[in-house]
Amino acid sequence: MPHRTIHLFRKGLRLHDNPTLLAALESSEVVYPVYILDRKFLMSAMNMGTLRWHFLLQSLEDLQRNLTKLGSCLLVIQGEYELVLRDHIKKWNITQVTLDAEIEPFYKEMERTIQVLGREMGFDVLSFRGHTPVYNTQILDMNGGTPPLTYKRFLHILSVLGDPDMPVRNLTTEDFQRCKPAPELHLAECYRVPLPEDLEIPRDSESPWRGGETEGLQRLEQHLKNQGWIANFTKPKTIPNSLLPSTTGLSPYFSLGCLSVRSFFYRLSNIYAQSKNHSLPPVSLQGQLLWREFFYTVASATPNFTKMAGNPICLQINWYQDAERLHKWRMAQTGFPWIDAIMTQLHQEGWIHHLARHAVACFLTRGDLWISWEEGMKVFEEMLLDADYSINAGNWMWLSASAFFHQYTRIFCPVRFGKRTDPEGQYIRKYLPVLTNFPSKYIYEPWTAPEEAQKQAGCIIGQDYPLPMLNHKEASDHNLQLMKQVREEQYGTAQLTRDDMDDPMEMGLKRERSEENSKKGKHARNREQT
Repeated sequence: MPHRTIHLFRKGLRLHDNPTLLAALESSEVVYPVYILDRKFLMSAMNMGTLRWHFLLQSLEDLQRNLTKLGSCLLVIQGEYELVLRDHIKKWNITQVTLDAEIEPFYKEMERTIQVLGREMGFDVLSFRGHTPVYNTQILDMNGGTPPLTYKRFLHILSVLGDPDMPVRNLTTEDFQRCKPAPELHLAECYRVPLPEDLEIPRDSESPWRGGETEGLQRLEQHLKNQGWIANFTKPKTIPNSLLPSTTGLSPYFSLGCLSVRSFFYRLSNIYAQSKNHSLPPVSLQGQLLWREFFYTVASATPNFTKMAGNPICLQINWYQDAERLHKWRMAQTGFPWIDAIMTQLHQEGWIHHLARHAVACFLTRGDLWISWEEGMKVFEEMLLDADYSINAGNWMWLSASAFFHQYTRIFCPVRFGKRTDPEGQYIRKYLPVLTNFPSKYIYEPWTAPEEAQKQAGCIIGQDYPLPMLNHKEASDHNLQLMKQVREEQYGTAQLTRDDMDDPMEMGLKRERSEENSKKGKHARNREQT
């Protein structure tokens, strides 16, 4: 008999390539598309800040509009998810609940709770993998039941498994018309998407990034028009302090599932197939998607992945506990304009370039402040629109050299790093207007400007903008010795995630430099011969 189904959205806030929703429609006589807005659960599991709340609500509004176009509607129900389900399963005579399978511990626990509820109340539970195109369980099985701890090993297993499944077909008006609840229930009026003010979320802190499948697809199509840029993309060559994103900027849409990673993977494959030469993993766009899958796979089978204590792949480091210094870093008051501009952009927009993330993460941890990566991870989790359980923790372990990354002697300078790609300091002028009138030669180190230059710029360092909170050279030299000692003492743990290749983020560039040097040598020999 056809089911009466609640399709439960968690992530996967889209209609394209949605295998679980498609299965619900194909197996049911009635489908109720539901999003349970359980604020207590969301805040405890994800620590969502204001910008992320706006992005979520915008994504729900967009999903509602798109469902309405197909003759359906999104039902947003506020309350504790288990109580909401109990109530509405009885009210609507539900025989099936469908939901995407997720890897985060809190979502796994939710699914277990729903499975138990199903056995108690007599409904089926159906889940498919929609957020990650790669089968985590297959990878674990092929690696002896444990996650591959290096990207190279991960890529090798994928080469044996082959490409992910193709995206599923698009949903149609006919799908929803066949499964439409009775019109007399007036569901759309009863279960509307709440406004920010309904949740006491201030309107004055909205990001320029707008949430939703429609916006995400528009951004995706805009990028895919430039097939040459797609084919030749190498992430290390992108610019961290460009005034517009020099990467795709699609990560917030992947994070909430407004965009299908699987669809993007195959769109990229089609472009690569038409290109004589294209960049390769790990620095290509497809390589970046696979980094995401790598962290998802490791996180799915690593205890305490988002913590240092009890995390078997993470170095156990005696980080400093310094609330005042942590607060200065968080609030963009370090006295280093490049670092403070990045943290200001994070506050204002909820997105920063990956190399900018490298800079502020290195500064907080092994580079300058020697404060735990967990503290930085929590700040990013609150503020980033694309905050993600697996990727956030994986990158923070990487950037603090606690796991995955082993060239720990490479420390990002908070002055020179930004200056290389933006010598005029336009990025700093945008996000730190107090420094707008500083001459370019001083803007990355305003404390070195003569007093007269500071007066002319209308900004006295130490008064209108803080002095540097430390001496970078002294701090980084000291921390380098601390890290060296930690890695010697915990050699076994450090080796767990060590790849036998160079830093994979640099591989593409090093290969290109090697080829360039080879060409230069060949040209020089030719000139000598002539």
